[in-house]
Amino acid sequence: MNAGSESDPSGVSFMKQLVSILIPAFNSEKWIRPCIESALAQTWRWKEIIIVDDGSKDSTLEIARMYACPDIQVMTQDNRGASAARNRALSVAQGDYIQWLDSDDLLAPDKISRQMHGAEPGLTSEVLLSGSWGRFHHVPEKSEFVPDSLWEDLEPREWLYRKIHENLWMAIESWLVSRKLTEAAGPWDEQMSLDDDGEYFCRVLSHSVGVRFVPEARCFCRSVSFGLSHPLAWSDRKLDSQFASLSSYIRVMRSMEDSPKTRTACLELIERWAPPFYTRRPDLYRQMQAVASDLGGQLGVPRLQKKYRWMQRLFGWRIASKAQNMLPLFKAYVRYAWERGVSGYPGGWK
Repeated sequence: MNAGSESDPSGVSFMKQLVSILIPAFNSEKWIRPCIESALAQTWRWKEIIIVDDGSKDSTLEIARMYACPDIQVMTQDNRGASAARNRALSVAQGDYIQWLDSDDLLAPDKISRQMHGAEPGLTSEVLLSGSWGRFHHVPEKSEFVPDSLWEDLEPREWLYRKIHENLWMAIESWLVSRKLTEAAGPWDEQMSLDDDGEYFCRVLSHSVGVRFVPEARCFCRSVSFGLSHPLAWSDRKLDSQFASLSSYIRVMRSMEDSPKTRTACLELIERWAPPFYTRRPDLYRQMQAVASDLGGQLGVPRLQKKYRWMQRLFGWRIASKAQNMLPLFKAYVRYAWERGVSGYPGGWK
């Protein structure tokens, strides 16, 4: 686990730094084994793995304990949520860099090594490292990698603007975060249950001097037919969390650049997320209207996607809104069932 020195392919000698791979887990008995194996398979020699079981009711903890050794710590706690589990893991991590890894996702064997070598000797620890991510249902080898405008080197202001303006997302696993940036950002917000990663990395980004994108550094994100982030699964707590995350994006964006361009992007963000608040949380919707007014716009009845507006004219906004939420879910379920039936593969990294 101790840092050492080694030469990169060009013959340059530089310090090898310890990377802490932090895995929060809850009821992950189906996925935790391949997840841990992908962490163990990292070609970056200087690593530690910390697994925090968040009060699982299945065999997640028992499986994780099979891997316990001096370089792999396994801890457990009462169920308090993913953010609390991440904070627990971070509290004991010794690494110079932090690799977050959700228990149903996977890292390519050279993911960390690619980013550490791609960081270049002497690169400031205030640079935030990112990489490519793909989505899969059962078979990691079938992951779809779809590049977008965040997949390049960017200054923080431009990165956040593109995320907000184009409604983009980066997987938790795609990042590699220095200890300096981790400490500057502070802990995960344990009150959040939706888009907690977006809010957290917005803070990390705000303390960085730029994002270095390493395309060869890959991770694999598992998709299921019905996720907790789908609008049909949103509770009052999740909507509170999403509103807090949106507020964070807008606050940080305007602190970086408060211009007509960024205010328009922030207004688009509010409009994009308005529908679930309009129907479920009128109190938060009124706050969103106030934010929109401060941005120089106004928020009325949320606009549905163009292909659902004919349904709105015939059956009303609420029915059309439900259809807009249900159709993508149905398509995802059909694909999920088809892939599982064709492959017969339960998931995991081979």
